Amino acid sequence: MNRKHFARKLFIVATLVLAVAVLVAACGGVGGPSAAACKVKIVSSLPMQGGAKAQTDTMINSIKMALEDHGAKSKDGKCTVEYLPWDDASAALGQWDPAVETANANKAVADPEVLAYLGTYNSGAAKLSIPILNQAGPLVMVSPANTYPGLTKTNGAEAGEPAKYYPTGVRNYARVVPADDIQGAVGARWYKELGLASVYILNDQQLYGKGVADVFEAEAKKIGLEVKSNEGIDTKATDYSALATKIANSGAASVYFGGIESNHPGLVLKALRAAGWKGQFGGPDGIFTTSVIQEAGSDAEGMIATAGGLPPAEIAKASPAGQKWLDDYRKKFNSDPEFYATYAYETMNVLLAALDRCSAKGTVTRACMRDETFATKDFNGMLGATWSFDANGDTTLTTMSANIVKDGKWSFISPLK
Repeated sequence: MNRKHFARKLFIVATLVLAVAVLVAACGGVGGPSAAACKVKIVSSLPMQGGAKAQTDTMINSIKMALEDHGAKSKDGKCTVEYLPWDDASAALGQWDPAVETANANKAVADPEVLAYLGTYNSGAAKLSIPILNQAGPLVMVSPANTYPGLTKTNGAEAGEPAKYYPTGVRNYARVVPADDIQGAVGARWYKELGLASVYILNDQQLYGKGVADVFEAEAKKIGLEVKSNEGIDTKATDYSALATKIANSGAASVYFGGIESNHPGLVLKALRAAGWKGQFGGPDGIFTTSVIQEAGSDAEGMIATAGGLPPAEIAKASPAGQKWLDDYRKKFNSDPEFYATYAYETMNVLLAALDRCSAKGTVTRACMRDETFATKDFNGMLGATWSFDANGDTTLTTMSANIVKDGKWSFISPLK
């Protein structure tokens, strides 16, 4: 090959390389959608079967509403947006499944068009997916429901948390609800305010349930609320009569169930009532679902629960945007949304706003989506107050709610702080 021909060929190759680089840069390069058609996928990973289904059905409805309200394109029209709801539960477990959640995270990583991961519902699932996504861009993950402190901070965490979830050293996980280091302590203070002199704490031995139970115990001891026990239960059991007898014999004025709806708080409560125990039964937001009421039946009456944030009807009172969303939801689905539907809608809007900013900058990448999500400041959504993510990925909103089962339904009592 003569020098002239070689130089010409080298020039053509260099020109092609430059052209490809420009196209890739236009839609973000590695970890971004193709330049030819800027298509972005946002996926959710939530339990779509089992005890949490009633809750997550309304969350998915709300995510879809957020996309419809925003429009399925970035504001500048450059990128189309597709939402894909993924199930992280299995029929075998009847709740979220570690194998399924891990598979979902790996599937998201393998698809370069996936630029955001919305979830999870269960904190135990989050600890599996965060590090997988962290090593892929990192791929940003925002939860509308996780409350275990150790996912983001050391207060209320186990040894090595949260650093072990972020192998790259870059945070890629955030949440729009307050964590359990706030909720557990608020719950204990509420029990004390209700005049309950003693408490028997149960936990379902999962990351979320044990974590919030431990925080509740620590605060209870600090404020002089007698703790009879903090005991892990057998979540595969269906007969809790022996446990109920033990609790009744302990003389505990109350029970705090740290856990989720799938691990049978309703059956525990039924067993307690059958044993003649007449004390106060309650817990955190893990039991704040209609499925727990259904499981407990008439024994659910008077059950109490805290929750990280405010229920939809209260948010609607504080926010015109919240009222519009609630009215639209009722009209569209002919039913009321469950608690975390509001936060699912807010989460999707945070991600869509981040995408709009990335598209406007011409850098639609996983890295940009992470950076812009964490740059969320003074977000004026529908929660009744502006809020921001702190450096850990936690929301600056800290309001909790007190709730009680009245006439077979959860009813709001008051805000808690």
